[in-house]
Amino acid sequence: MSKSNPNLPTQIRVSIGTAILLDLLKGKTTVNPTTAYLMTYTENKCTANCGFCPQAKESKSRAEMLSRVTWPSFSTATLITALETAIQEGKVKRVCIQALNIPEIFLQLEALVKEIIKKKQTIDISVSCQPLNSQNTQLLKNAGVERIGIAIDASTETIFCKIKGTKGGGVYSWDKEINLLKEALLIFGTGKVSTHLIAGLGELEKDVAYLIQWCIDTGILPALFAFTPIQGTKLEKQPQPSIITYRRLQLARYLLIHNISHVKHMTFDAMGRINSFGVNTDILEDIIDKGEAFQTSGCPYCNRPFYNERPSGPLFNYPRKLSREEKEEIKRQLGFKEF
Repeated sequence: MSKSNPNLPTQIRVSIGTAILLDLLKGKTTVNPTTAYLMTYTENKCTANCGFCPQAKESKSRAEMLSRVTWPSFSTATLITALETAIQEGKVKRVCIQALNIPEIFLQLEALVKEIIKKKQTIDISVSCQPLNSQNTQLLKNAGVERIGIAIDASTETIFCKIKGTKGGGVYSWDKEINLLKEALLIFGTGKVSTHLIAGLGELEKDVAYLIQWCIDTGILPALFAFTPIQGTKLEKQPQPSIITYRRLQLARYLLIHNISHVKHMTFDAMGRINSFGVNTDILEDIIDKGEAFQTSGCPYCNRPFYNERPSGPLFNYPRKLSREEKEEIKRQLGFKEF
């Protein structure tokens, strides 16, 4: 801990892409992150036990992993200095802190956020965490956090309980997470609260579409992830979702987020797959040609390069604008002419 602030952690993990961008490591990146991604440090694992997460308490994955990304650790002082330079140079548009569920985590987050802000940086800060209670949410808001993310991850209560809740050896409750999201809206305001939804945990496309609509109706921003099997986790042998399924969900999310369609206008087959988006083909064609629906979703300036996939592809979430060839491939994946 810092002598000036006893709650400030002495170490912080930094995604490898961010570390290269900040010149903390030497290396090359195919696409630079536009957000600086940080993760709280602990010598142990998270006290939660999410089946997909390398940081879960029962995970046998390497301690520096989150999804398929490596997060080496650096001294907090070194990170703050490098971050200050990168912000001044316009390399970083946002800071996002991933918080593990560990003792004293919210005092650490408060100290870290204040340390970044103390440098008089005009940078927005997001924190992705499980606040456990509204007092912790308020603490983050008071510290200067601009947005909070509270991940539901699973699209149904049954899957949540199996993978994140007590049935899976975890500590979370579906009802409590929903309430925490609603409480966060009262503290941060509409549009400043987000959640993560992971496709590929055993849900139906219909489940994801309906939960996205609930988020939008409630005032919560849903970000879409593709499940990624990581060696050493409980779900290491579970496959990723099919790229076709994921493309349909990305297109559905875009339509719902922008109020172009509503889930009540969509139709689903007997397997819960989307077979109509509730809009005409001209609208779908225009959206595909823009390409934004298939880029990384999340907070402003969040592109999470290759968080769910290898740079060689297939790319579930594009961390950049799509090429004409990539858009044409998506049209083929979606069987566009059938719509």
